[in-house]
Amino acid sequence: MCKAVRARMRGLVCRMRTGRGARRDAGMVTSEYAMGIVAAVAFAVVLYKVVTSGQVSEELQAIVKRALDARM
Repeated sequence: MCKAVRARMRGLVCRMRTGRGARRDAGMVTSEYAMGIVAAVAFAVVLYKVVTSGQVSEELQAIVKRALDARM
């Protein structure tokens, strides 16, 4: 199975290099960039809220404290 996957990947890479497998419209338009940025910002806000919540903050501090107190 590994050989089949490797051969398939090699074929795809070769086609992309020669341009036979490339789409004509390979880039994103401005609206797609805008939606990507909005999604990334929303994810960052959610992640920030989770990480700065009380319980997660306490757990992260406990992990850092245990790591600093560990013997080598």
